[in-house]
Amino acid sequence: MAGRFEELTVASEVLAGNPLGDPAQRPLQVYSSPGVVAGAAGVPTVYVLQGFGGQLDGWLARKPFEPLFVERLDAMFAVGDCPDAVVVFVDGWTSLGGSQYLNSAATGAYTDYLCDEVVPFIDARYPTSPRRERRAVTGHSSGGYGALVLPMLRPDTFGALIAHAPDALFEACYMGDLFQAARVLREHYDGSYEALFADVHRADRFDWGRWGAALNIYAMAAAYSPDPERPGGVLLPFDTRTGRIDAAVWERWLARDPVRMVAGHVEALRNLVHIHLEAGRADEYLLDVGATALSAELRRFGLEHSFELFDGGHGGSSFRYAPAIRRLLATLQDLGD
Repeated sequence: MAGRFEELTVASEVLAGNPLGDPAQRPLQVYSSPGVVAGAAGVPTVYVLQGFGGQLDGWLARKPFEPLFVERLDAMFAVGDCPDAVVVFVDGWTSLGGSQYLNSAATGAYTDYLCDEVVPFIDARYPTSPRRERRAVTGHSSGGYGALVLPMLRPDTFGALIAHAPDALFEACYMGDLFQAARVLREHYDGSYEALFADVHRADRFDWGRWGAALNIYAMAAAYSPDPERPGGVLLPFDTRTGRIDAAVWERWLARDPVRMVAGHVEALRNLVHIHLEAGRADEYLLDVGATALSAELRRFGLEHSFELFDGGHGGSSFRYAPAIRRLLATLQDLGD
């Protein structure tokens, strides 16, 4: 490689004792471009967030006949005409499959983990710029969700974002799984998530076709509607035996929908130096619909951004990540040091 790729470990204080009993020792992967290796200082940082169900070592899982994302990054920087950067791959995994990078009484304080622990950890060890305007976040799917909401919730930390097929417009992207979960629970588990989880834990492989939708909905409930009276518990937005929507809990989910969040975070979004949204126009989870609605909401408030729908679905789009980072870094370079 022209640059350098390192695997590190962060000892998190805020994740210690989390309700799921997940590890507080967390892995990090860090790519430094060739100029950083050669001694460049004050460089931008790009934080990469994985999607639901993804673990950090998944970035190193090679698909046949395709380069890894980090190899695409290295090839892009090796040409010599892309501004230097440190690219950090962050672990947001939970034993439910993901955290949505939110603070939750049901999973742990993942916003605080990233913003208050990982970012200072990186800044103390790499020649990165301390300016928020030169610190960006990007991700795909649930990682795209995190890339959208973290700059709204913590504008002190991030000044730019790229969101690939982000979870957005919740009635589009979650309702299908919600009713699929209700069907699975009704047909096989008498409406009981406890029975479903027991079945999962007994199995020697995870059957996404049977359990994927139900687990996704439970994990989203852990992120969006933790039970305030039961630490570690969740409030579900539907009746597990009938599928009927619980309007009060569903409203809690909608309050976390990036499309709905825009109105309450206009100034934070206006202060971002780069916003890019994109999705495949045939996304199987209707995240293209969510991205379109989000772009329209940003336009409604006069918030500058770029938006693209491309031919494709939800997966198989990792070849788009490096070019999007290249465009981001060109914007950040224009800011100067």
